[in-house]
Amino acid sequence: ENQEKDDYYGQVLKNASDLKTNACVTPAKPIPASIRQVLKKVHPEVDARYYGCGLVVPESLEGCRILDLGSGSGRDCYMLSQLVGENGHVTGIDMTDNQLEVARKHVDYHMKEFGYQKPNVNFVQGFIEALTEAGLEKSSFDVIISNCVVNLSPDKKRVLAEAYSVLKDGGELYFSDVYSSGRLTEEMKTHKVLWGECLGGALWWKDLLQLAEEVGFSPPRLVTAKFITIGNKELQDVLGDFKFVSATYRLFKVPKGNTEPRQVMYNGDIRGVEDSFEFDCQYTFKANEAVRVDGEVAAILTHSRFAGDFTFQQPGGPGEPCGVKPKVSGCFAILL
Repeated sequence: ENQEKDDYYGQVLKNASDLKTNACVTPAKPIPASIRQVLKKVHPEVDARYYGCGLVVPESLEGCRILDLGSGSGRDCYMLSQLVGENGHVTGIDMTDNQLEVARKHVDYHMKEFGYQKPNVNFVQGFIEALTEAGLEKSSFDVIISNCVVNLSPDKKRVLAEAYSVLKDGGELYFSDVYSSGRLTEEMKTHKVLWGECLGGALWWKDLLQLAEEVGFSPPRLVTAKFITIGNKELQDVLGDFKFVSATYRLFKVPKGNTEPRQVMYNGDIRGVEDSFEFDCQYTFKANEAVRVDGEVAAILTHSRFAGDFTFQQPGGPGEPCGVKPKVSGCFAILL
């Protein structure tokens, strides 16, 4: 199965334009201008050989150690290299020789382009189901990102478990992928083109919630979701009534048990989102505005890299009722 992946992404697809559907290239929201500027510095060959969906750039990355699952030609790694800065580090892991060759070939080019004295990017050959086997240390990464890759794995629980293992306490898995409106049939799962186009391996979104809990992550927070249009009649006929979305979720490795709602205030210090920090589709934090959050989010903010970006009031403290109650938007409805 991994050999088939290698063939599809190493041989069949020479450029992103060879994809037969838009499933793997459907961003859930427009790319911010600041990220577009960073992407402009990425070598054209790296960009042309990149197949991803959505946008995988979480906030507050300065100095972080980041792992990119299924890093392909290295586009996201080189983008993130600029965001973590020279004191941060980005590791890309991929199983495809051809893609790794493209990524590694351009390390020196990018470091010179970014003005770094020493490389802050490296690429490792291995499988996303076997991170520690590939030599990655347990509890060593602040953030793991993945862009349209988890759906390609036949053992998604193992991918999540390995990610959990190599994340530090308080770390985050922030990933974009394709999800289905129900559990796919065996015919769909084994259809080579559907699989290669990121559709055949799509997880029913409710199963993600279940798997994340089993592995130990906090409940997944949906950031963005967008319907995918197939635009290919032959494939649509095989898929029938199944619908697909490109969605970004954030999962955190934080302690369980504390479910007390808290009142929090965003300090406005995260670069690029000083006025307003869109944490997920339910909570957008405006700078210096008190907001009451549920216990789940309170635990995440308290124990993650965002802890220093918020002022926390003790549960039941003075002024507790004054916090703005966020409206639960229709963001989950798109996945039903």
